[in-house]
Amino acid sequence: MSAPLYQLKAEFFKTLGHPVRIRVLELLGEREHAVAEILPEAGVEAASLSQQLAVLRGANLVTSRREGSHVHYALTSPGIAELLRVARGILSGVLEGRAELLADLRAAGPPRG
Repeated sequence: MSAPLYQLKAEFFKTLGHPVRIRVLELLGEREHAVAEILPEAGVEAASLSQQLAVLRGANLVTSRREGSHVHYALTSPGIAELLRVARGILSGVLEGRAELLADLRAAGPPRG
């Protein structure tokens, strides 16, 4: 029997649960990148980036192709970039709500007691 869809979704989101993987996917949402282009943007050592790219490849979120001595990566689906855009919109709304709450708390003055 195959895993329920909600379990597969949980695994999918676990794969996204690393800042370097998110950064890589954001970069690849713009266009295909060579590893040498990703490395300075990811802010990690080459070995760590290689490990994170392997996780993304294993989850079939990115594809790779070799061109001479360079390896290039691309998203397997434009839906991945769209998902990250939606997540950004949700987070923006959450953070705006928190900023409003913080402003209200500051306006109320120091706690008494």
